[in-house]
Amino acid sequence: MTSISLFAPARVGALDLKNRIAMAPMTRSRGTDERVPKPVVAQYYAQRSGAGLIVSEGVGISPGSFGFPNVPGIFSDAQVQGWRGVTDCLRGTGTRFFMQLWHVGRVSHPDNLPPGVQPCAPSALAAGRDVVTRNGPRPASLPHALETDEVWAVVRDYAQAARRAIEAGCDGVEIHAANGYLPAQFLHESTNLRTDEWGGSIEKRARFTVEVARACAQAVGPDRVGVRLSPFSAFNGASSADEPAVYEQLLAQLAPLGLAYLHVVTMEVAGHMTRQADAAGEPDVVGFARQRWPGVLIAAGGYDRAKAEHDLNAGRADVVAFGRDYVGNPDLPERLAHGWPLVERRMADWYGPDAKGYTDYRSYAATSATDAATEVAQESK
Repeated sequence: MTSISLFAPARVGALDLKNRIAMAPMTRSRGTDERVPKPVVAQYYAQRSGAGLIVSEGVGISPGSFGFPNVPGIFSDAQVQGWRGVTDCLRGTGTRFFMQLWHVGRVSHPDNLPPGVQPCAPSALAAGRDVVTRNGPRPASLPHALETDEVWAVVRDYAQAARRAIEAGCDGVEIHAANGYLPAQFLHESTNLRTDEWGGSIEKRARFTVEVARACAQAVGPDRVGVRLSPFSAFNGASSADEPAVYEQLLAQLAPLGLAYLHVVTMEVAGHMTRQADAAGEPDVVGFARQRWPGVLIAAGGYDRAKAEHDLNAGRADVVAFGRDYVGNPDLPERLAHGWPLVERRMADWYGPDAKGYTDYRSYAATSATDAATEVAQESK
């Protein structure tokens, strides 16, 4: 049997990847107050262009989609221009770049939104957590329950954001339907109390995510659209007693759309935290998705090289995404290939505001060269 290497090429949607390593989306909060990515963002992604696929941090689809400060957007001309600076830096590297489209729904506060705008959600249920604002931590606000016409307006916002992403030079878009944000809020019974066409039965609860995926596929082509899910996670309070049936129904409705990929996150990862998984008592997220998804599957969550190549060779995944290890290791693929040690990331610098803890991590080769030069200088004294 032929062994599949993490460094072998792959086909994802309309695109060829130079390897099967993806950089997972991670919020880093390096946007301006106008939600434009700062110039340092281009340097950050260019440093990590060893990946076959980079999925950007979550990017706000509309002025009312944000939950946190300095997260960039993709609805204004200035934002498109800012992202074009990122994609220009990646051109010629062979790395594919998908923008993750993000609407946080109820996980927000008016301090992070334009004046007079309230957080929105399928139902008027507060998230029950604090969110970071420019004025310090605040309890997430009670959201406005979307009217039917407003739901369709949000669907159109996703499609327009997808078109804008392509205009900015991205190869495709990923719909952030994981971690208890707006699509997951529609999906789960703990966050969706509606009795109209957007709630109640599992099929109706799944409808929002399906309609968003369909709208984006119609806008830019299905082979340039991916979806990220976190099955069986209760992060941000989004959960259902009928969880297996929820995701079985959702995947059954998404599969006919011919999307570029499905991206699933294992239970070792819960938002920005790593948790200890109980292998004996928790669902096999990747195996569950593989049995129900006929297309390309990207797996993320707690992977190293050995685990990644095991799942590739077992047919459980087609591409493996690495997240937090990319924070401190811009040359992660080279480190994995050669067995070089990984640098510990500094959590205090994860969320901005500048190059510290963002673009100041060096490659292994640069670190080794500097250490060697220092040693020579010391010996010559």
